[in-house]
Amino acid sequence: MKILVINAGSSSLKYQVYDMSSETALATGRVERIGMDSSILVHEPHHADEMSEVSEILDHTTAIRKVLDKLTDAEVGVVKSIDEIEAVGHRVVHGGETFKGSVLVTSEVKAEIRRLFDLAPLHNPACMMGIKAAESNMPNVPQVCVFDTAFHQTMPARSYMYAIPQVLYKKHKIRRYGFHGTSHDYVSKQAAAVVGRPLEDLKIITCHIGNGGSLTAVQGGKSVDTTMGMTPLEGLMMGTRSGDLDPAIVPFTMSKEDLTVNEVNSMLNKHSGLQAISGTSSDMREITEGMEAGEPNATLAFDMYEYRIRKYIGAYAAAMDGADVIVFTAGVGENSAVLRQRICEKLTFLGVEIDQELNKIRSKEPRYISTANSKVAVLVVPTNEELMIARDTYRLANNAK
Repeated sequence: MKILVINAGSSSLKYQVYDMSSETALATGRVERIGMDSSILVHEPHHADEMSEVSEILDHTTAIRKVLDKLTDAEVGVVKSIDEIEAVGHRVVHGGETFKGSVLVTSEVKAEIRRLFDLAPLHNPACMMGIKAAESNMPNVPQVCVFDTAFHQTMPARSYMYAIPQVLYKKHKIRRYGFHGTSHDYVSKQAAAVVGRPLEDLKIITCHIGNGGSLTAVQGGKSVDTTMGMTPLEGLMMGTRSGDLDPAIVPFTMSKEDLTVNEVNSMLNKHSGLQAISGTSSDMREITEGMEAGEPNATLAFDMYEYRIRKYIGAYAAAMDGADVIVFTAGVGENSAVLRQRICEKLTFLGVEIDQELNKIRSKEPRYISTANSKVAVLVVPTNEELMIARDTYRLANNAK
């Protein structure tokens, strides 16, 4: 079975095609600047070089039609006809309390995703556009929704409830949901395989560190706590997001700077984090270069970023009464040896010992970066959210036959 995986944004669309007989990615690509006359489609089949073209793509329906044209193209395509694609999997950011796992798309599922627009106004409407566009182009093909929040639905109330009047939870479902669940789920399973122990016996701290970032305490294969909250703003300091802060800062800033709610929301999501502290960049590579060159703002940004990650690792070790494995994943977690070293060298209270030479190795395979004597195994595990989406899509589409 061949599966098309779609991750739709408001003006973009990422895709991969998987052959599930071997779990091999046949093609990957993206469409950018949807809604503009200079939209860009980038397509990379497994058997040829990456190619791109610029054209007018005014909506997601047209974007998927152009993607399907590339997938079936005689030279750069990977399937002979659209009929070879037997199911489509969609990444959906917010599933609220309703979706505790992946589901086949039905009218009821779409209605519930729409109802959750208030919880994810930047993401769920875009996901819905992707679903509708796929249905328009492939009306008889099963569609599956895989939710970022589903993995965290195992959190106990003590982890997900906020200490605010309960009526707000009962009426509006204000609680911690967590995100990056597909990634945390994938790398925790991979980590168990690497250390050769049953997932059910392990206490794992997974560190998904990219432009957005979150940590999850995974105990017995289940999420018991995570850093992101009702929205992806809570938790770690990120590329452009503030992460944790005193909520009184919001009304104080609005009053002092005469800002609207939307302006403060934009400040905290798009103009904070590494970008705000460094004053130059949200890219950890550039921050690290600035730090190594002695630039004080870059140094402060790096120090704050590393400190908050390390602090949460300590908190989650306490929450689970120990840790067997720490996993680094996603763009920064997989590629910044400097950040991993700085974090781990101050986790000696957990018995962590990092091997500096192993830490410097670059590889697309899961690997140890801790010494043989380390009491906690420290791993780098490349994430693969698209493969997890393809696996769930394959399972549900097969069961529906």
